[in-house]
Amino acid sequence: MPAPELYAEPAVSIAACATLAAVFAITRPAVTTAQVTINTSIHPAQLASSLLDNRDLLRQLTVRDVIGRYRGSVMGIVWSLLNPILLLVVYTFVFSVIFGARWGGSAAEGGGSRVMFALNVFAGMIVQTLFAECVNRAPGLMLAHVNFVKKVVFPLEILPWMAMGSALFHATVSTFVLLAGLALARHSIPLTVLLLPLSVVPLVLFTMGASWFLASLGVYVRDVAYTTGLLTTVMLFLSPVFYPLANVPESFRGLLLLNPLTWFVEQIRGMLIAGVVPDAQELALTWIGAGICAWLGFAWFQKTRRGFADVL
Repeated sequence: MPAPELYAEPAVSIAACATLAAVFAITRPAVTTAQVTINTSIHPAQLASSLLDNRDLLRQLTVRDVIGRYRGSVMGIVWSLLNPILLLVVYTFVFSVIFGARWGGSAAEGGGSRVMFALNVFAGMIVQTLFAECVNRAPGLMLAHVNFVKKVVFPLEILPWMAMGSALFHATVSTFVLLAGLALARHSIPLTVLLLPLSVVPLVLFTMGASWFLASLGVYVRDVAYTTGLLTTVMLFLSPVFYPLANVPESFRGLLLLNPLTWFVEQIRGMLIAGVVPDAQELALTWIGAGICAWLGFAWFQKTRRGFADVL
């Protein structure tokens, strides 16, 4: 009596599966190279196009970055409001009570007022903190997101934008705290506050140019991450944050004007506190310089990003 064919049915099943797989391979649409290629163009229009095309992804990354900073804390994102309030209280106490410092200048700038000294310092710190937070994070952005670099198709150029979005959120909160303190101290807020975007936008562009450059350089030269903190500290003390520019001797004032933060601190503080409209020519030069800086940093990043995966 012949033995039953025990494996006949599995053989048919395997053959059927193979047939279905072949049919699926023929009928499914082919994935073209264009669908998985990141645009590495250095054209200035690509800088804006990349931001607009990936705005939804950027918004999600920014929200995650802001919330992740306070994850595990009891008060959560409330700390983003408490931190600037506590800093303003500390600045007011230290400079007005302990040092008895007064801000030189006109009454609009707070000349002769101890509380206004703290507000002027706080306004300068908002500008410097936004710049320093982005620049200090930039060299480690690619290292902190290795999976985005090596395993998936991802627009890496938006990672510095993520850091900028988080910094802008905290700067905005700090600005509202400053305006509240200004209203309590002077019972008024200058209308020039509405002109803030005229100086904030070039500040963002300049900071993004530096961030793109350092984000790329940090992949190839790991020592960069240890020097940015020193650089931002030097720029802090070589910009008129803790003192008015008018108090600097003429022989050293040119040195401070070489620091790009000096221009932004003076313009933004003037609009926030003194009610001063920035000079049109100065604003034009600021926009042109910041735009060039942003494009140079973006072009460097686009040209060097091809080697990220090999190094990491």
